[in-house]
Amino acid sequence: MKDLHTRHKAVLPDWLALYYGEPIELTHGEGRYVWDARGRRYLDFFGGILTTMTAHALPEVTKAVAEQAGRIIHSSTLYLNRPMVELAERVAALSGIPDARVFFTTSGTEANDAALLLATAHRGSNQILAMRNSYHGRSFSAVGITGNRSWSPTSLSPLQTLYVHGGVRTRGPYAALSDAEFTEACVADLRDMLGQTRGVAALIAEPIQGVGGFTSPPDGLYAAFREVLEEHGALWIADEVQTGWGRTGDHFWGWQAHAQSGPPDLLTFAKGIGNGMSIGGVVGRAEVMNCLDANSISTFGGSPVTMAAGLANLTYLLEHDLQGNARRVGGLLIERLRAICATLPGVREVRGRGLMIGVELVRPGTDEAHPEAAAAVLEAAREGGLLIGKGGGHSTSVLRIAPPLTLTVAEAEEGAAILERALREV
Repeated sequence: MKDLHTRHKAVLPDWLALYYGEPIELTHGEGRYVWDARGRRYLDFFGGILTTMTAHALPEVTKAVAEQAGRIIHSSTLYLNRPMVELAERVAALSGIPDARVFFTTSGTEANDAALLLATAHRGSNQILAMRNSYHGRSFSAVGITGNRSWSPTSLSPLQTLYVHGGVRTRGPYAALSDAEFTEACVADLRDMLGQTRGVAALIAEPIQGVGGFTSPPDGLYAAFREVLEEHGALWIADEVQTGWGRTGDHFWGWQAHAQSGPPDLLTFAKGIGNGMSIGGVVGRAEVMNCLDANSISTFGGSPVTMAAGLANLTYLLEHDLQGNARRVGGLLIERLRAICATLPGVREVRGRGLMIGVELVRPGTDEAHPEAAAAVLEAAREGGLLIGKGGGHSTSVLRIAPPLTLTVAEAEEGAAILERALREV
């Protein structure tokens, strides 16, 4: 393992983060478990950053990939592609957006990139509103709209980005307000900001902030924002890269917690739909999706193999009601974690929805983030046989828990017990 780590450091950039003091190499997985190169088994509560959404080595997906690879692996979007059309039809229907069009990419970053291109071209403006504490990807334009300092390495950007309040409910200047007062204050802030701009193109927002530590506003906030945006002709882009496909349990899409104003103009997705295969995309109103007046293609977006995987995975997810499982098992898991953490002074909050749960750690007796404790719990959980993630706003002090959506009650209890030992140890 040390040899591979040495080779990794010799050829890959220093900023490419690795978990753990002694990084592990994962060699195979099955269901909700993975194994490392030493043969150690772990319960996976992070799914490759919420990407192995259904299960490791899901037979329906691996069979679809193998069969498609045996026919043709690649053609590009210059040719008709049956799996791409079939998946686009299903995504368009599920999106809730009338007369929708779908463009496939290879990642969530690229999906958000495409959405920004479409919105700015449609509106003829490079002004973008984004949420504080947000994360939207690694590309130059996506970094330019990321409100989380830990993941924004440069202030240079082709966009003029303005950040608004609302993505974090329990911190910041409005934290002490009731939900209704919080929403009212955030809407007033948005209205004031729009009154000082020249034709904003769009607001982009994660219904639940992923890298930001699984934070979210009160239900209905983005519906209230939408009313103000429409007064100014601005679009609403819902970044569903982490919240889509039923992970939150209560809804198939995160935007549906704010459904009073209807679906977003553009919706981006990625991660879980491919169950590990590289799929991203943007779906939106035809008027916006068709606005580009120059040629465009995608070499790898909509690959026959990844589309076959997406179709098989989506079919499995719907036929087995994994959204319902996320709601039931996720509800049990979050209550179990809240009971555990109620007696721990270093835990500020357990929050989340479905199988998207954050545990925020602070220095005991204060409200100060405690990234060292989060790193130590991550290590202790791995030592106990559990893989989790971490994130957060001003520092990475939030444990991120997002298992595959097929998680069983027994596995939820197993993971909670390991995490309890890790938390108490730290």
